[in-house]
Amino acid sequence: MQSTTILKLSIALLLLLGISLAQGHGVRDRTRTADLKRDASAGTVSASQALELTLTLVEVAPQMLQTWIRTAATIDEAGRVLSATLCSPEKQLLKLAQRVRAFPPDSKSSVYQARIAALRVEGDCLHVDAKLAGQAYERSPLYVMEIITQRGQFLAIPSEAIIEEGERQIVYVYTGAKAETAEGDVDVEGNAENNQQQGQYVPRQIHRGLQGELYTEVLHGLKAGEQVVTLGSFFIDADYKLKSSKKATMSNAHHHH
Repeated sequence: MQSTTILKLSIALLLLLGISLAQGHGVRDRTRTADLKRDASAGTVSASQALELTLTLVEVAPQMLQTWIRTAATIDEAGRVLSATLCSPEKQLLKLAQRVRAFPPDSKSSVYQARIAALRVEGDCLHVDAKLAGQAYERSPLYVMEIITQRGQFLAIPSEAIIEEGERQIVYVYTGAKAETAEGDVDVEGNAENNQQQGQYVPRQIHRGLQGELYTEVLHGLKAGEQVVTLGSFFIDADYKLKSSKKATMSNAHHHH
């Protein structure tokens, strides 16, 4: 009885670990102060400045979204079959032959591949057996099981492109349409490299839908074919705020005069 209690407590602890892992693999939140309001007219970041920051642009496009269901599992004596019980609403997403990743909670490198081999209803829960592709060479009483589910095609962007600002989600969009010259704003014609050198990066609020493991669905705010900043968005955001703050300071000084 005592060993059963210890096992249950261990599984509960591992479930908490699983929640933490899910948060770590989800959107890479970059919390911003909510009182700093954004106005696209307050300032933009030019491509020449952006190129100095090493940016990565990704096109908004339909993507197959995956969500990973994480839970605690045990392994059989032979080291070949993982077993877990799932009671959350996510159990409805489970199907035979779905891919599974598994690893001991204290492992830093070992990740085992498996497939769901059996599903069995147990009251309001679902018992899952997943067969490993090969024998586990690390012996551990408990494993973290990640069940990979395909959720369908959605208009989406990489989750890392999204900047969390209070209740709002912001992305930086590459405009690439006009260049500011001594004679005013003019359309830029030429190759893609020239456009990138002449373009600007502006913040835009979006409304997201399903949050996948790597990509997040965009409900409103972006169109297919537009480009958003992923790697480097933090620097773009900081530079945008700095320029906006300077403009506000100069404007206030002008009004005082």
